[in-house]
Amino acid sequence: MATLGILHIGALVSGRLDQPVLDGDSLLAIDGRIAAIGSAADTGAADADVVVDAQGSTVMPGLIDSHCHVVLGDYTPRQKTVDFLDSYVHGGITAVISPGEIHAPGRPRDANGVKALAVAAKACFDNFRPTGMKVHAGAIVIEPTLQEADFREVAERGVWLAKFGFGAFAHPLDGAPQVRWAQQYGLKVMCHSGGASIPGSQPITAEHLLELRPDVCGHINGGTTALRDEGVLRIVRESDMILQLVQAGNLRSSLLILRAAREHGQLHRVVLASDTPTGTGVMPLAVLKTACELSSLGGLPAAETLALATGNNARAWELDSGRIAVGAPADLVVLDAPWGGVADDALGAIANGDIPGISAVIIDGQVRVLRSRNTPAARRLATVRPPLPHLGGGH
Repeated sequence: MATLGILHIGALVSGRLDQPVLDGDSLLAIDGRIAAIGSAADTGAADADVVVDAQGSTVMPGLIDSHCHVVLGDYTPRQKTVDFLDSYVHGGITAVISPGEIHAPGRPRDANGVKALAVAAKACFDNFRPTGMKVHAGAIVIEPTLQEADFREVAERGVWLAKFGFGAFAHPLDGAPQVRWAQQYGLKVMCHSGGASIPGSQPITAEHLLELRPDVCGHINGGTTALRDEGVLRIVRESDMILQLVQAGNLRSSLLILRAAREHGQLHRVVLASDTPTGTGVMPLAVLKTACELSSLGGLPAAETLALATGNNARAWELDSGRIAVGAPADLVVLDAPWGGVADDALGAIANGDIPGISAVIIDGQVRVLRSRNTPAARRLATVRPPLPHLGGGH
């Protein structure tokens, strides 16, 4: 039985909109799952096999990047970069969701090739967890060549994600039957939205989306080109689609959508993502940066903003991570205000628009990162006993 304890927590961010901050200054994880939350005396965290002292800093659930362009392995051919997923863990991201391996060189479009790529990508990441990250891969890219039986086949082989918007359809609405078939067999469909992003894709408007009715409106703020304002407002008001805001999109549009979602009581539908690596680049801090922008410019309290990138994503994709609760996976990030900043803690830094410093990332109850090599230095650095010298430190 492996145990991990965290002591001296200054603020405990839940990942939930209805209760963004929890009471308690310690946490115990047993065999990778949270077993107790409360005081040090109640949890027994001080007696765990591995003890992290948060030094009064903030603990939150690991971030979920719900739009991350993985291919096969920890390599992005679009940017010719290796180990990018490892770098994303240093940005506090403990899980990513693939919108389809669309950047695979020579991506097939025939039915057998499309199915094979999805099945292979899922299998690869079922067996490979870079720096412990949970990679939900193998989204089938919807093409005109796919028939109903093809969706049944891949669903039987464990594929549960689908992406629409990069297939060779003459018109976006020609793909409506494939979207329905995917949903019929339990696949969660994310749809491209906005202007064309890469050669071979085409613009998808709000009118298209309202007829296609995917589960997730991918990068509703643009990937990279945003929908028209009146279109996004219709999607907020007239649909129940998940509203995905990405770093690689249009910030002005993000703020408009956030405001509309709050005004219409739809904040539970808003999720955060990076939509990288793409032409925008490899961005390990993309999700954290988006949270800072939305909180500081959009006026959303920092702990609620973090819920958009954790619990909201988990609920949208039916994952058991993304929250701090007894029984949940111990996917956790210890972070604080950046050294030299104006804020006293991580939540204050985010509200001010400053990226906080990460001093520990924990996945399934195992410390994976100490002192992020990508964030600014934290004012208060978590310590761990026994020491874990193999993890080194970025600052």
